[in-house]
Amino acid sequence: MLRHSKASPLLSLPGAVAAEAPDEGVAAHYGDLFREQRALAGGSGLVDLSHRGVVTVTGADRLSWLHLLITQHVTDLPAGQATEALVLSANGHIEHALYLVDDGETTWAHVEPGTQGGLIAYLESMKFFYRVEVADRTDDFAVVHLPAGSITEVPEGVRVRETAHGRDLFLPRASLADFAAAHGPVAGVLAYEALRVEGHRPRLGLETDHRTIPHELGWIGTAVHLQKGCYRGQETVARVHNLGKPPRRLVFLHLDGSEVSLPAHGAPVRLASDGPEGRQLGFITTAARHHELGPIALALVKRNVATDAGLLVGEATAASQEVVVEP
Repeated sequence: MLRHSKASPLLSLPGAVAAEAPDEGVAAHYGDLFREQRALAGGSGLVDLSHRGVVTVTGADRLSWLHLLITQHVTDLPAGQATEALVLSANGHIEHALYLVDDGETTWAHVEPGTQGGLIAYLESMKFFYRVEVADRTDDFAVVHLPAGSITEVPEGVRVRETAHGRDLFLPRASLADFAAAHGPVAGVLAYEALRVEGHRPRLGLETDHRTIPHELGWIGTAVHLQKGCYRGQETVARVHNLGKPPRRLVFLHLDGSEVSLPAHGAPVRLASDGPEGRQLGFITTAARHHELGPIALALVKRNVATDAGLLVGEATAASQEVVVEP
């Protein structure tokens, strides 16, 4: 998978430990995971997300054109208003997730590391006669996250995507080190991921597999606008919403804190009553250590798993569930 070719300069900061896939190129932490989480939860510091892809769309038709291709309603997207969207396959399976903002002249999006090439190839194939230009700006801009409550002043001219969870900055890559030095402390992606899991927010490539549809992850209404059509995969979205239920659902898990290691992505989930030899009913998508909640996880399980059922992760980790997507 194509990724940004250079490691972040913030990996040279004291205590930095490099992250593993899918977050290579930035720091997992800087020596104190829980301190970093507490700082972010309290509205201070920043997160280096410079490994994420950055894509821009310019041209007079950019919003009306994107409206035809993605799951979000963006024809009248106000300048400065953040939104998110998906690109689906013809069968309604999730292929790309875009985190968008338009500045009045350009639509900016950040995407999962290494996915920008495939996204741009799809967008280019759909240009036809529309007045649009698509560009990969990953080498020029670094994504930096400021947590909710941060009072950090954003440099003039920097595009900002502001949500309830914080602000995503499209910062000129050359100024990343200076910005971090002035507005730290810097938190690693493990702290950012723990707060994402706590917030039940799905992530492409972790909470998704080759057959995931938006309904399974709670993306209906946030990344998928139900009052629009004319995009690839829309028929599946409408059919499941109006006539049925998705086959799986996202759940939040509280994990037994006595286990030393966290379950890996893909670790099987079973009913606790069936034991480790029982039928697999789902899998762990992301596990994290939270500064207050202890070990937590997101998992994708079969829709008919009882919401009050005790679960078993892997061979021995007990888990209790909270509903994210209603069965």
